[in-house]
Amino acid sequence: MPKTLNRIVSRAGLFYLPLAAALIFIMVPFLWALSTSLKHEKDIVSETISYLPSPATFENFVHVWNDNKFSVYFGNSLYVSFLSVIAISLLAIANGYALSRFRFKGKSTFMIMLLGTQMMPVMLFIIPLFLIFKTMGLINTPYSLVLFYIVSQTPFNTLLMQGFVSSIPKEIDEAAMVDGAGRMRIIFTIIAPVILPGIVATSAFAFIGCWNEFLVAFSFITTENHFTIPIGLKFMIGEFSVEYAKLAAGSIIGLIPPVMLFMYIQRFLIQGLGGGAVKG
Repeated sequence: MPKTLNRIVSRAGLFYLPLAAALIFIMVPFLWALSTSLKHEKDIVSETISYLPSPATFENFVHVWNDNKFSVYFGNSLYVSFLSVIAISLLAIANGYALSRFRFKGKSTFMIMLLGTQMMPVMLFIIPLFLIFKTMGLINTPYSLVLFYIVSQTPFNTLLMQGFVSSIPKEIDEAAMVDGAGRMRIIFTIIAPVILPGIVATSAFAFIGCWNEFLVAFSFITTENHFTIPIGLKFMIGEFSVEYAKLAAGSIIGLIPPVMLFMYIQRFLIQGLGGGAVKG
């Protein structure tokens, strides 16, 4: 009995308590924002702190969605994110396959350079890219964001995909080539279905990166009709006042797609991350 009790206490101390602490640390800000979004503004700025909305109201969500044009921002974010993720995923699959299957001079250096691009601050690229996109007529269009997200996120996702592809034996490729299959057919009809969990995991990380990005979007987009959700949230903060309830409601709206996405793909995500760690 003492051994069983010690085992339970050890497991609780090593696993459950840290997990509970992490869950509280993550969930408290979200629950506070949700509670704030359901309150009246006068209840938030009052001297008495109320943890639960009493009474609850959905007026903040209706006001933000309609009057603050969050329906437009939401559509813009979806358009930019999905367009970017499709291009990033296709490039990452093709590049990951090439890095996994082919040997060429300077391959290790090239992969280190790919990783090094992720260590450079975004501010370093904003002015040169702004001038380039202005010359191309892409400033204040969603395609400036799409191009930046593709360029900035493809290197890291390529390295992830290379790990997934490397976990598949090369003999599968050779057998397919004996049957007359070309490289592109092998990639998208044989390799891609096998590494589907890895593709889902990579696409999920790319989507979150595109959906949450603020600095570049704020620099390249100047018209309200092209704002994404992060920019829309920023402009809800006034110079002299902040409507906390509406700001919280806008934040909750912005959280819905990422949360729903991860709820749906979590089984693919765990399997994909585990598979990509097998062989690099």
